[in-house]
Amino acid sequence: MATDPRAALDRLFAAFEAHLDAARAARDADAPVVLSAQAALADAFDTYDDALFRSYGVDTPFDIYEDDDEDDDLDEDEDDDDLESFDDVDEA
Repeated sequence: MATDPRAALDRLFAAFEAHLDAARAARDADAPVVLSAQAALADAFDTYDDALFRSYGVDTPFDIYEDDDEDDDLDEDEDDDDLESFDDVDEA
């Protein structure tokens, strides 16, 4: 059974409010309450996006990407290595 888009939108609004409350209370992006609210917000968005598409054939203009901080750190290290390799080039 498909989810009603209006109900999914109401759930999404509630998830935004819960995320704001968690952020305001914790003031730490890595606090468990913030991470939980973030996951609930992403889930509510996915549900709304799916309900909207199934009911009307319309997508939202947003995509959710998983954030992997470890990969970001590796990418930064690789960028630094690339810059260092230019130091070895002799200018004519």
